[in-house]
Amino acid sequence: MKLIASDMDGTLLQNNSQQVSDRAIQLIQELSKKGYLFVAASGRQYPNLRRQFKDAADDMAFICENGAVLFYKDELFFESPMEHKLAMAICNDIQNRSGCEVLISGKETSYLMPKDPAYLDHMRNKVKNNVVVIDDFEAVPEPIVKISVFEKAGIVEHSADYFIQTWQDKVKCTVSGYGWLDFVNPDVNKGSTLLTLMKSLNIAKEDTYAFGDNYNDIEMLQEVECGYIMENAVDELKQLFPLKCKLVEDELEKLLL
Repeated sequence: MKLIASDMDGTLLQNNSQQVSDRAIQLIQELSKKGYLFVAASGRQYPNLRRQFKDAADDMAFICENGAVLFYKDELFFESPMEHKLAMAICNDIQNRSGCEVLISGKETSYLMPKDPAYLDHMRNKVKNNVVVIDDFEAVPEPIVKISVFEKAGIVEHSADYFIQTWQDKVKCTVSGYGWLDFVNPDVNKGSTLLTLMKSLNIAKEDTYAFGDNYNDIEMLQEVECGYIMENAVDELKQLFPLKCKLVEDELEKLLL
């Protein structure tokens, strides 16, 4: 078996698209028949990711919530819940900061306590997450695997430094998009979870490929033999990885030749 892992937003999903292209789905299905395992690796939740790939999803693996959850062939393969008291402290810190919204992730559900109705509309109707609105963070009925802060005005320009300096000694803090910063357990990332999958399935590093565009993709790109950085990535990341890619689909086609 060979493995191909791809980030979603900014990588497989270009130009703010919310749906994987039919071309990509067809290529994934053809590669699956040739012995490739395709892995979607994202900060998104599992139901959201699975819907993206339609019929191709049954034979895929899904690294969700930036590595805190892994599903393989529609079964939970791995999860890394956060310590509850710490999770509550982070949630309250985000909620108390102006312009910032909280996203709490269980293994298949997002929990929101929105300040702005537009944020709820964005997560439910554009991102299309499974969403539950709560009025108290203690009302989350399951272990929390990831917490995210969303800042519409841009997380790097405004609040990233504050949150990283406040929490980096307790959790892993990673910018995952223009408005997003994610908190997971210190040893959790896309790369560590991908390595767990590779070891379980006896997939050799020399048979692995990955595609990414942001800071939360670095560990994943480092774990594979061929790590492609997207042309739209920031210059700092382009300097780390010599292989560049404009469209994931173009590289998938080459693997079929």
